[in-house]
Amino acid sequence: MNGSDRKNRVRTRVGATLLAAILLGIGVMAALDEIIFHQLLAWHHFVETDSSALALASDGLLHTLELVLLVSGAALMLRLHETGQHAAGYRGAGFLLGMGGFQLFDGIVDHKILGLHQVRYVDNLLIYDIGWNAAGLLLLGIGYWLLRRARHGEAMSQR
Repeated sequence: MNGSDRKNRVRTRVGATLLAAILLGIGVMAALDEIIFHQLLAWHHFVETDSSALALASDGLLHTLELVLLVSGAALMLRLHETGQHAAGYRGAGFLLGMGGFQLFDGIVDHKILGLHQVRYVDNLLIYDIGWNAAGLLLLGIGYWLLRRARHGEAMSQR
C-alpha cells in the first residue's frame, strides 16, 4: 500500500477514532464522578432514594456502564492503532468531547430533568449547578476547538 492509499484509509477511520475516544472520555468522566462525588465526598448516589441498598445498587449500575464504555473504547482504539487506521489528531478531541458531553448530560438531564440526584444536597444548589455545567461546557469547548484543529490538519499529533 502506497502512502496515498494509507492516508485515505486513515481518513476513512476518523469516525471510528472519534467514537473510540468519545467512549473513553465518557467512561473516564463517569469514573471520576463516581470515585470523587459518590465515594470520596459522598455527595450523592446515581439515584437518590430512601433505600441505601437501592442507592448503592444504582451506583453499581453506573460503575458497570462506565466499565463497559472504557473497555469498548479501549478495544476499538487498540484495534485502530494495530491496523494503522487511527486518525491522528482526533483522539484528544473525542476524549474531551466525551468527558464534557457526559458532564453536561449529567448536569442537565440527570440532575434537572429526571431529578435522579443533585450535585450536592445543600440549600443553594445554584453555585454547584453552575460549576458542574460550566466544567462540562469548558471540556466540550476545548474538545470542539481540538476537533476543528484536527479537521484543518493543525493538531499537534498530526505534525
